[in-house]
Amino acid sequence: MSRYNPASPDFAREEYPFYWLARVYGVYTLEMEKALKAVALDVPTWRILMILKEQGTSSMSDIALHAVAKLSTVTKTVYRIKDEGLVETSTSTQDARVTVVSLTPAGQRAIERGQIATQHIVLRSFEGMTPGQVKRLNESLHMILDNLSPRHSEASAGALRRPGSAAKA
Repeated sequence: MSRYNPASPDFAREEYPFYWLARVYGVYTLEMEKALKAVALDVPTWRILMILKEQGTSSMSDIALHAVAKLSTVTKTVYRIKDEGLVETSTSTQDARVTVVSLTPAGQRAIERGQIATQHIVLRSFEGMTPGQVKRLNESLHMILDNLSPRHSEASAGALRRPGSAAKA
């Protein structure tokens, strides 16, 4: 395992999974920014809309957890896209301290525009991979997430059990 440890003299960047994760994430984000800009969306908005599409009404903190973003950043983005008419906010009936967010019809239409604009990225991303390979990749990434942060891992555990979840967001 020393080749994967940056502190080791045997370390090899090209064999370091986080090197590849960072590069994949960076290129994915750049591609998504370009595609979403064409339909008047951005990546933070897209993430929030897709979380709401899958989960329905969600609290700000749950959105932050799944988007892997600071609560303050999510809050700013939610109120910006609320002003654009894409989401609605309300107070939780169970806990008045909690703000919940839900999609509007305009938000649903924005998702549809975004899906059309970005579907080529998803298809290109997994080109040449079998469903089994994508499933194993998801399982490996889930294990790494669990090792780094059990809280995030527990929140995403259900995603691995849902059919078709590999192609989300």
